[in-house]
Amino acid sequence: MIVYLGKLLSWKSKGAKDLLCRICLISAISSAFFTNDTSCVVLTESVLKIARQQNLPPHPFLLALASSANIGSSATPIGNPQNLVIAVQSKISFGNFLFGIFWAMLVGVFVNALILLCMYWKLLSVHKDEEDATMEVVNSSNPSGSTNHSETIRDRGTLIESDNIHLSPNVNGYTNHVETLGNGGSPTESEIHNVLRLQSESVRHSNSSKEIANDGFMSSKCILSLNGSEHGNSASPKKWKRILWKTCVYLVTIGMLVSLLVGLNMSWTVITAALVIVVLDFKDAEPCLEKVSYSLLIFFCGMFITIDGFNGTGIPSTVWDFMEPYAQIDHIGGMVVLAAVIIVLSNLASNVPTVLLLGARVATSAAAISPASEKKAWLILAWVSTVAGNLSLLGSAANLIVCERACRAPYVYNLSFWSHLKFGVPSTIIVTAIGLTLIRG
Repeated sequence: MIVYLGKLLSWKSKGAKDLLCRICLISAISSAFFTNDTSCVVLTESVLKIARQQNLPPHPFLLALASSANIGSSATPIGNPQNLVIAVQSKISFGNFLFGIFWAMLVGVFVNALILLCMYWKLLSVHKDEEDATMEVVNSSNPSGSTNHSETIRDRGTLIESDNIHLSPNVNGYTNHVETLGNGGSPTESEIHNVLRLQSESVRHSNSSKEIANDGFMSSKCILSLNGSEHGNSASPKKWKRILWKTCVYLVTIGMLVSLLVGLNMSWTVITAALVIVVLDFKDAEPCLEKVSYSLLIFFCGMFITIDGFNGTGIPSTVWDFMEPYAQIDHIGGMVVLAAVIIVLSNLASNVPTVLLLGARVATSAAAISPASEKKAWLILAWVSTVAGNLSLLGSAANLIVCERACRAPYVYNLSFWSHLKFGVPSTIIVTAIGLTLIRG
Protein backbone atom coordinates (compact mmCIF):
# COMPACT_ATOMS: atom_id res chain seq x y z
CA MET A 1 0.00 0.00 0.00
CA ILE A 2 2.85 2.37 0.78
CA VAL A 3 4.49 1.51 -2.55
CA TYR A 4 1.29 2.60 -4.29
CA LEU A 5 1.38 5.85 -2.30
CA GLY A 6 4.96 6.35 -3.48
CA LYS A 7 3.86 6.03 -7.10
CA LEU A 8 1.35 8.81 -6.55
CA LEU A 9 4.23 11.23 -6.00
CA SER A 10 5.15 11.32 -9.69
CA TRP A 11 1.76 10.52 -11.25
CA LYS A 12 0.85 13.43 -13.57
CA SER A 13 3.06 15.81 -11.60
CA LYS A 14 2.61 19.52 -12.37
CA GLY A 15 6.09 20.60 -11.30
CA ALA A 16 8.18 21.23 -8.18
CA LYS A 17 5.51 22.98 -6.10
CA ASP A 18 2.91 20.33 -6.92
CA LEU A 19 5.40 17.61 -5.96
CA LEU A 20 6.12 19.27 -2.61
CA CYS A 21 2.40 19.50 -1.76
CA ARG A 22 1.92 15.84 -2.72
CA ILE A 23 4.79 14.77 -0.49
CA CYS A 24 3.27 16.67 2.45
CA LEU A 25 -0.17 15.08 1.96
CA ILE A 26 0.94 11.50 1.22
CA SER A 27 3.54 11.50 4.00
CA ALA A 28 0.97 12.75 6.54
CA ILE A 29 -1.70 10.21 5.55
CA SER A 30 0.65 7.23 5.48
CA SER A 31 2.31 8.12 8.78
CA ALA A 32 -1.06 8.30 10.55
CA PHE A 33 -1.66 4.59 9.84
CA PHE A 34 1.82 3.15 9.26
CA THR A 35 3.83 5.32 11.74
CA ASN A 36 6.06 8.23 10.79
CA ASP A 37 9.26 6.15 10.87
CA THR A 38 7.88 3.62 8.41
CA SER A 39 6.73 6.32 5.99
CA CYS A 40 10.15 7.97 6.04
CA VAL A 41 11.95 4.65 5.52
CA VAL A 42 9.83 3.80 2.47
CA LEU A 43 9.44 7.21 0.81
CA THR A 44 12.87 8.84 1.22
CA GLU A 45 14.54 7.06 -1.68
CA SER A 46 11.51 7.66 -3.92
CA VAL A 47 11.59 11.40 -3.15
CA LEU A 48 15.33 11.59 -3.96
CA LYS A 49 14.84 9.66 -7.19
CA ILE A 50 12.01 11.89 -8.41
CA ALA A 51 13.92 15.05 -7.49
CA ARG A 52 16.94 13.85 -9.46
CA GLN A 53 14.86 12.83 -12.47
CA GLN A 54 13.20 16.25 -12.61
CA ASN A 55 16.47 18.09 -11.89
CA LEU A 56 15.09 19.56 -8.66
CA PRO A 57 16.90 20.40 -5.40
CA PRO A 58 16.10 17.62 -2.89
CA HIS A 59 16.43 19.74 0.28
CA PRO A 60 12.85 21.15 0.49
CA PHE A 61 11.32 17.79 -0.42
CA LEU A 62 13.20 15.94 2.32
CA LEU A 63 12.08 18.55 4.84
CA ALA A 64 8.50 18.18 3.59
CA LEU A 65 8.67 14.40 4.00
CA ALA A 66 10.04 14.39 7.56
CA SER A 67 8.01 17.31 8.93
CA SER A 68 4.70 16.15 7.41
CA ALA A 69 5.31 12.61 8.66
CA ASN A 70 5.66 13.96 12.19
CA ILE A 71 2.56 16.16 11.94
CA GLY A 72 0.45 13.43 10.32
CA SER A 73 1.44 10.83 12.92
CA SER A 74 -0.09 12.97 15.68
CA ALA A 75 -3.64 12.12 14.53
CA THR A 76 -3.79 8.48 15.66
CA PRO A 77 -2.56 6.41 18.62
CA ILE A 78 -0.62 4.17 16.20
CA GLY A 79 1.10 7.06 14.42
CA ASN A 80 4.15 7.17 16.71
CA PRO A 81 5.40 5.63 20.00
CA GLN A 82 4.55 8.55 22.29
CA ASN A 83 0.93 8.57 21.09
CA LEU A 84 0.69 4.87 21.86
CA VAL A 85 1.96 5.52 25.40
CA ILE A 86 -0.61 8.30 25.82
CA ALA A 87 -3.46 6.15 24.48
CA VAL A 88 -2.61 3.33 26.89
CA GLN A 89 -2.18 5.56 29.95
CA SER A 90 -5.18 7.81 29.28
CA LYS A 91 -7.49 5.04 28.00
CA ILE A 92 -8.72 7.39 25.25
CA SER A 93 -10.34 5.36 22.47
CA PHE A 94 -8.96 5.32 18.94
CA GLY A 95 -11.93 7.25 17.55
CA ASN A 96 -11.87 9.96 20.23
CA PHE A 97 -8.13 10.35 19.78
CA LEU A 98 -8.50 10.68 16.00
CA PHE A 99 -11.38 13.18 16.05
CA GLY A 100 -9.76 15.17 18.84
CA ILE A 101 -6.59 15.93 16.86
CA PHE A 102 -7.72 15.44 13.24
CA TRP A 103 -8.47 19.08 12.40
CA ALA A 104 -5.29 20.29 14.09
CA MET A 105 -3.33 17.74 12.04
CA LEU A 106 -5.06 18.66 8.77
CA VAL A 107 -4.55 22.41 9.17
CA GLY A 108 -1.02 21.79 10.46
CA VAL A 109 -0.03 19.88 7.31
CA PHE A 110 -1.47 22.67 5.14
CA VAL A 111 0.33 25.42 7.10
CA ASN A 112 3.58 23.43 7.08
CA ALA A 113 3.40 23.07 3.28
CA LEU A 114 2.67 26.80 2.98
CA ILE A 115 5.75 27.64 5.07
CA LEU A 116 7.90 25.39 2.88
CA LEU A 117 6.56 27.04 -0.29
CA CYS A 118 7.22 30.52 1.09
CA MET A 119 10.74 29.70 2.25
CA TYR A 120 11.82 27.83 -0.90
CA TRP A 121 9.67 29.50 -3.59
CA LYS A 122 12.67 30.78 -5.54
CA LEU A 123 14.52 27.49 -5.23
CA LEU A 124 11.47 25.56 -6.46
CA SER A 125 11.08 28.00 -9.36
CA VAL A 126 14.62 27.56 -10.71
CA HIS A 127 13.65 24.70 -13.00
CA LYS A 128 10.67 26.68 -14.32
CA ASP A 129 12.83 29.79 -14.85
CA GLU A 130 15.36 27.79 -16.86
CA GLU A 131 12.62 26.58 -19.19
CA ASP A 132 11.30 30.13 -19.56
CA ALA A 133 14.81 31.38 -20.37
CA THR A 134 15.14 28.74 -23.07
CA MET A 135 11.87 29.85 -24.64
CA GLU A 136 13.04 33.48 -24.54
CA VAL A 137 16.22 32.54 -26.42
CA VAL A 138 14.17 30.78 -29.07
CA ASN A 139 11.77 33.72 -29.41
CA SER A 140 14.59 36.30 -29.55
CA SER A 141 15.10 35.48 -33.23
CA ASN A 142 11.84 37.37 -33.87
CA PRO A 143 11.94 40.64 -31.83
CA SER A 144 8.78 42.01 -33.34
CA GLY A 145 6.77 39.10 -31.99
CA SER A 146 5.22 38.37 -35.41
CA THR A 147 5.41 35.01 -37.13
CA ASN A 148 6.22 35.25 -40.82
CA HIS A 149 6.23 32.64 -43.53
CA SER A 150 10.02 32.18 -43.58
CA GLU A 151 10.15 31.36 -39.82
CA THR A 152 7.39 28.79 -40.26
CA ILE A 153 9.39 27.26 -43.10
CA ARG A 154 12.54 27.10 -40.97
CA ASP A 155 10.61 25.48 -38.09
CA ARG A 156 9.15 22.90 -40.46
CA GLY A 157 12.59 22.27 -41.90
CA THR A 158 13.99 21.68 -38.43
CA LEU A 159 11.15 19.29 -37.67
CA ILE A 160 11.74 17.40 -40.89
CA GLU A 161 15.47 17.28 -40.19
CA SER A 162 14.88 15.71 -36.77
CA ASP A 163 12.36 13.26 -38.21
CA ASN A 164 14.83 12.31 -40.96
CA ILE A 165 16.77 10.24 -38.43
CA HIS A 166 14.15 7.49 -38.81
CA LEU A 167 13.69 7.81 -42.57
CA SER A 168 15.62 6.62 -45.60
CA PRO A 169 18.42 9.10 -46.47
CA ASN A 170 18.00 8.85 -50.25
CA VAL A 171 14.35 9.11 -51.16
CA ASN A 172 14.00 11.19 -54.35
CA GLY A 173 16.45 13.82 -53.14
CA TYR A 174 14.71 14.21 -49.80
CA THR A 175 17.99 14.66 -47.93
CA ASN A 176 19.10 17.48 -50.18
CA HIS A 177 15.91 19.42 -49.46
CA VAL A 178 16.36 18.92 -45.71
CA GLU A 179 19.96 20.12 -45.82
CA THR A 180 18.90 23.23 -47.71
CA LEU A 181 16.25 24.06 -45.16
CA GLY A 182 18.49 23.19 -42.17
CA ASN A 183 21.29 25.44 -43.44
CA GLY A 184 19.05 28.50 -43.33
CA GLY A 185 18.60 28.78 -47.09
CA SER A 186 15.60 30.46 -48.72
CA PRO A 187 13.55 27.64 -50.22
CA THR A 188 10.74 28.21 -52.66
CA GLU A 189 7.12 27.24 -52.11
CA SER A 190 7.42 24.30 -54.51
CA GLU A 191 10.47 22.92 -52.66
CA ILE A 192 8.68 23.14 -49.36
CA HIS A 193 5.59 21.39 -50.68
CA ASN A 194 7.82 18.66 -52.17
CA VAL A 195 9.61 18.13 -48.86
CA LEU A 196 6.36 17.99 -46.90
CA ARG A 197 4.85 15.63 -49.46
CA LEU A 198 7.89 13.33 -49.27
CA GLN A 199 7.68 13.40 -45.49
CA SER A 200 4.00 12.45 -45.57
CA GLU A 201 4.70 9.58 -47.95
CA SER A 202 7.57 8.34 -45.78
CA VAL A 203 5.38 8.48 -42.69
CA ARG A 204 2.65 6.54 -44.49
CA HIS A 205 5.18 3.89 -45.57
CA SER A 206 6.48 3.70 -42.00
CA ASN A 207 2.95 3.34 -40.60
CA SER A 208 2.17 0.64 -43.17
CA SER A 209 5.27 -1.28 -42.07
CA LYS A 210 4.24 -0.93 -38.45
CA GLU A 211 0.73 -2.18 -39.23
CA ILE A 212 2.16 -5.22 -41.01
CA ALA A 213 4.49 -5.90 -38.10
CA ASN A 214 1.65 -5.47 -35.62
CA ASP A 215 -0.58 -7.79 -37.61
CA GLY A 216 2.18 -10.38 -37.58
CA PHE A 217 2.72 -9.92 -33.88
CA MET A 218 -1.00 -10.22 -33.14
CA SER A 219 -1.22 -13.32 -35.32
CA SER A 220 1.65 -14.97 -33.48
CA LYS A 221 0.07 -13.90 -30.19
CA CYS A 222 -3.23 -15.49 -31.21
CA ILE A 223 -1.40 -18.69 -32.13
CA LEU A 224 0.34 -18.74 -28.76
CA SER A 225 -2.98 -18.09 -27.04
CA LEU A 226 -4.57 -21.00 -28.90
CA ASN A 227 -1.67 -23.26 -28.00
CA GLY A 228 -1.93 -22.12 -24.40
CA SER A 229 -5.64 -22.86 -24.29
CA GLU A 230 -4.99 -26.36 -25.63
CA HIS A 231 -2.46 -27.17 -22.94
CA GLY A 232 -4.26 -25.24 -20.18
CA ASN A 233 -3.37 -21.83 -18.86
CA SER A 234 -1.46 -22.32 -15.60
CA ALA A 235 -0.88 -18.59 -15.03
CA SER A 236 -4.56 -17.76 -14.64
CA PRO A 237 -5.16 -19.67 -11.36
CA LYS A 238 -2.04 -18.11 -9.85
CA LYS A 239 -3.23 -14.65 -10.87
CA TRP A 240 -6.66 -15.13 -9.31
CA LYS A 241 -5.11 -16.65 -6.19
CA ARG A 242 -2.90 -13.58 -5.87
CA ILE A 243 -5.86 -11.21 -6.32
CA LEU A 244 -7.90 -13.15 -3.74
CA TRP A 245 -5.01 -13.04 -1.24
CA LYS A 246 -4.50 -9.29 -1.65
CA THR A 247 -8.24 -8.69 -1.31
CA CYS A 248 -8.28 -10.62 1.97
CA VAL A 249 -5.31 -8.63 3.28
CA TYR A 250 -7.05 -5.34 2.46
CA LEU A 251 -10.26 -6.53 4.12
CA VAL A 252 -8.37 -7.57 7.25
CA THR A 253 -6.61 -4.19 7.39
CA ILE A 254 -9.87 -2.29 6.94
CA GLY A 255 -11.53 -4.53 9.55
CA MET A 256 -8.72 -3.75 11.98
CA LEU A 257 -9.19 0.01 11.51
CA VAL A 258 -12.96 -0.31 11.94
CA SER A 259 -12.45 -2.35 15.12
CA LEU A 260 -10.12 0.32 16.48
CA LEU A 261 -12.65 3.04 15.67
CA VAL A 262 -15.49 1.25 17.49
CA GLY A 263 -13.35 1.02 20.62
CA LEU A 264 -12.09 -2.58 20.78
CA ASN A 265 -8.86 -3.23 22.67
CA MET A 266 -6.05 -1.79 20.60
CA SER A 267 -3.34 -4.36 21.37
CA TRP A 268 -5.47 -7.47 20.86
CA THR A 269 -7.04 -6.05 17.70
CA VAL A 270 -3.68 -5.41 16.02
CA ILE A 271 -2.20 -8.75 17.11
CA THR A 272 -5.29 -10.61 15.83
CA ALA A 273 -5.07 -8.86 12.45
CA ALA A 274 -1.37 -9.72 12.19
CA LEU A 275 -2.00 -13.39 12.97
CA VAL A 276 -4.81 -13.60 10.39
CA ILE A 277 -2.52 -12.15 7.72
CA VAL A 278 0.22 -14.65 8.66
CA VAL A 279 -2.28 -17.50 8.27
CA LEU A 280 -3.51 -16.12 4.94
CA ASP A 281 0.07 -16.00 3.70
CA PHE A 282 0.25 -19.75 4.52
CA LYS A 283 4.02 -19.77 4.83
CA ASP A 284 6.49 -20.35 7.60
CA ALA A 285 6.32 -17.38 9.99
CA GLU A 286 10.03 -17.55 10.85
CA PRO A 287 11.14 -15.04 8.13
CA CYS A 288 8.55 -12.55 9.44
CA LEU A 289 9.68 -12.99 13.03
CA GLU A 290 13.30 -12.46 11.98
CA LYS A 291 12.35 -8.98 10.72
CA VAL A 292 11.20 -7.92 14.21
CA SER A 293 13.71 -5.45 15.69
CA TYR A 294 14.28 -7.07 19.06
CA SER A 295 17.09 -4.62 19.81
CA LEU A 296 14.57 -1.77 19.45
CA LEU A 297 12.15 -3.54 21.79
CA ILE A 298 14.92 -3.99 24.36
CA PHE A 299 15.83 -0.30 23.94
CA PHE A 300 12.25 0.76 24.74
CA CYS A 301 12.12 -1.59 27.73
CA GLY A 302 15.34 -0.05 29.00
CA MET A 303 13.92 3.43 28.43
CA PHE A 304 10.85 2.67 30.56
CA ILE A 305 13.05 1.32 33.36
CA THR A 306 15.41 4.30 33.21
CA ILE A 307 12.59 6.86 33.24
CA ASP A 308 10.98 5.09 36.20
CA GLY A 309 14.28 5.26 38.06
CA PHE A 310 14.68 8.96 37.20
CA ASN A 311 11.17 9.61 38.52
CA GLY A 312 12.21 7.93 41.75
CA THR A 313 14.83 10.61 42.35
CA GLY A 314 12.11 13.23 42.81
CA ILE A 315 13.67 15.70 40.36
CA PRO A 316 10.79 15.65 37.83
CA SER A 317 8.23 16.18 40.61
CA THR A 318 10.15 19.15 41.98
CA VAL A 319 10.41 20.78 38.54
CA TRP A 320 6.71 20.20 37.81
CA ASP A 321 5.64 21.58 41.21
CA PHE A 322 7.44 24.79 40.29
CA MET A 323 5.89 25.00 36.77
CA GLU A 324 2.37 23.72 37.52
CA PRO A 325 0.79 27.05 38.62
CA TYR A 326 1.86 28.62 35.32
CA ALA A 327 0.88 25.67 33.08
CA GLN A 328 -2.88 25.36 33.63
CA ILE A 329 -4.75 24.68 30.38
CA ASP A 330 -7.89 26.61 31.37
CA HIS A 331 -6.37 29.83 30.00
CA ILE A 332 -4.21 30.75 27.00
CA GLY A 333 -1.14 31.71 29.02
CA GLY A 334 -1.07 28.36 30.77
CA MET A 335 -1.34 26.47 27.47
CA VAL A 336 1.57 28.49 26.05
CA VAL A 337 3.76 27.72 29.06
CA LEU A 338 2.85 24.01 28.95
CA ALA A 339 3.57 23.85 25.22
CA ALA A 340 6.94 25.58 25.72
CA VAL A 341 7.94 23.10 28.44
CA ILE A 342 6.95 20.13 26.27
CA ILE A 343 8.84 21.50 23.22
CA VAL A 344 12.04 22.11 25.19
CA LEU A 345 11.99 18.71 26.93
CA SER A 346 11.10 16.88 23.70
CA ASN A 347 14.19 18.27 22.00
CA LEU A 348 16.49 17.74 24.99
CA ALA A 349 15.32 14.31 26.19
CA SER A 350 13.26 13.15 23.11
CA ASN A 351 9.47 12.99 22.97
CA VAL A 352 8.84 9.51 24.41
CA PRO A 353 10.71 10.20 27.69
CA THR A 354 8.97 13.58 27.88
CA VAL A 355 5.56 11.90 27.69
CA LEU A 356 6.59 9.34 30.30
CA LEU A 357 7.82 12.09 32.65
CA LEU A 358 4.99 14.62 32.22
CA GLY A 359 1.96 12.52 31.23
CA ALA A 360 0.54 11.57 34.60
CA ARG A 361 1.39 14.93 36.20
CA VAL A 362 -0.21 17.01 33.43
CA ALA A 363 -3.32 14.81 33.47
CA THR A 364 -3.68 15.00 37.24
CA SER A 365 -3.36 18.78 37.18
CA ALA A 366 -5.96 19.08 34.39
CA ALA A 367 -8.36 16.64 36.10
CA ALA A 368 -8.66 19.08 38.99
CA ILE A 369 -10.27 21.51 36.53
CA SER A 370 -12.70 19.10 34.80
CA PRO A 371 -12.81 15.62 33.19
CA ALA A 372 -12.92 17.22 29.74
CA SER A 373 -9.77 19.18 30.61
CA GLU A 374 -7.98 15.95 31.50
CA LYS A 375 -8.68 14.47 28.07
CA LYS A 376 -7.68 17.73 26.38
CA ALA A 377 -4.43 17.78 28.37
CA TRP A 378 -3.51 14.31 27.08
CA LEU A 379 -4.27 15.38 23.49
CA ILE A 380 -2.25 18.59 23.91
CA LEU A 381 0.66 16.50 25.17
CA ALA A 382 0.36 14.21 22.13
CA TRP A 383 0.12 17.11 19.67
CA VAL A 384 2.93 19.28 21.05
CA SER A 385 5.40 16.44 21.75
CA THR A 386 4.94 15.16 18.18
CA VAL A 387 5.17 18.50 16.37
CA ALA A 388 8.15 19.44 18.56
CA GLY A 389 10.12 16.81 16.65
CA ASN A 390 10.23 19.21 13.68
CA LEU A 391 12.25 21.81 15.59
CA SER A 392 15.67 20.28 14.98
CA LEU A 393 17.22 17.38 13.14
CA LEU A 394 17.69 15.50 16.44
CA GLY A 395 14.14 16.13 17.66
CA SER A 396 12.57 13.12 15.99
CA ALA A 397 13.60 9.66 14.85
CA ALA A 398 11.81 10.35 11.55
CA ASN A 399 14.18 13.26 10.87
CA LEU A 400 17.22 11.07 11.54
CA ILE A 401 15.83 8.31 9.32
CA VAL A 402 15.39 10.72 6.41
CA CYS A 403 18.88 12.12 6.93
CA GLU A 404 20.50 8.68 7.21
CA ARG A 405 18.72 7.17 4.21
CA ALA A 406 19.46 10.26 2.12
CA CYS A 407 23.17 9.75 2.85
CA ARG A 408 23.02 6.05 1.94
CA ALA A 409 20.74 6.32 -1.10
CA PRO A 410 22.11 6.00 -4.66
CA TYR A 411 21.40 9.73 -5.05
CA VAL A 412 23.39 10.89 -2.00
CA TYR A 413 22.33 14.10 -0.26
CA ASN A 414 23.43 15.46 3.14
CA LEU A 415 20.74 17.22 5.18
CA SER A 416 22.59 19.49 7.62
CA PHE A 417 21.55 20.38 11.17
CA TRP A 418 21.46 24.15 10.58
CA SER A 419 19.50 23.97 7.33
CA HIS A 420 16.85 21.92 9.17
CA LEU A 421 16.85 24.30 12.16
CA LYS A 422 16.31 27.29 9.85
CA PHE A 423 13.00 25.77 8.73
CA GLY A 424 12.14 23.84 11.90
CA VAL A 425 11.96 26.74 14.36
CA PRO A 426 9.28 28.83 12.56
CA SER A 427 7.37 25.76 11.42
CA THR A 428 7.22 24.22 14.90
CA ILE A 429 6.12 27.44 16.61
CA ILE A 430 3.44 28.36 14.03
CA VAL A 431 2.02 24.84 13.54
CA THR A 432 1.95 24.15 17.30
CA ALA A 433 0.17 27.43 18.07
CA ILE A 434 -2.48 26.92 15.38
CA GLY A 435 -3.06 23.32 16.42
CA LEU A 436 -3.62 24.22 20.08
CA THR A 437 -6.65 26.27 19.09
CA LEU A 438 -8.18 23.35 17.14
CA ILE A 439 -7.73 20.46 19.59
CA ARG A 440 -11.05 19.20 20.93
CA GLY A 441 -11.23 17.99 24.51
